[in-house]
Amino acid sequence: QVQLGESGGGLVQAGGSLRISCAASGRTISTYIMGWFRQAPGKEREFVAAISRTIAGAYYTNYADSVKGRFTISRDNAKNTVYLQMNSLKPEDTASYYCAASRNWGTAQLTYDYWGQGTQVTVSS
Repeated sequence: QVQLGESGGGLVQAGGSLRISCAASGRTISTYIMGWFRQAPGKEREFVAAISRTIAGAYYTNYADSVKGRFTISRDNAKNTVYLQMNSLKPEDTASYYCAASRNWGTAQLTYDYWGQGTQVTVSS
């Protein structure tokens, strides 16, 4: 079992930056693919970003088109933590952000086995 806990959300002005974190406990995340999803009020939860396992110091990342070039996902296996750096934030980025862990690569929610409780990010215009 992997327990995930997000932190770092808050209120930021449009154009600003925020870094949210996902700390894991119970098991090491080094063997998991980690992802970030978000859900805005009245909308379905959507994929934001994913990062592969680290192999020989290298990893792959994948981003939703809506955040590509603005968001960066990273992982620190020694700290058992995953991050999402969000730059050039827009009001439409306002949502609850969830981290998730999976044994398989993918963007679908069903691919992910473990989920955090979420952290709220609000971008004001």
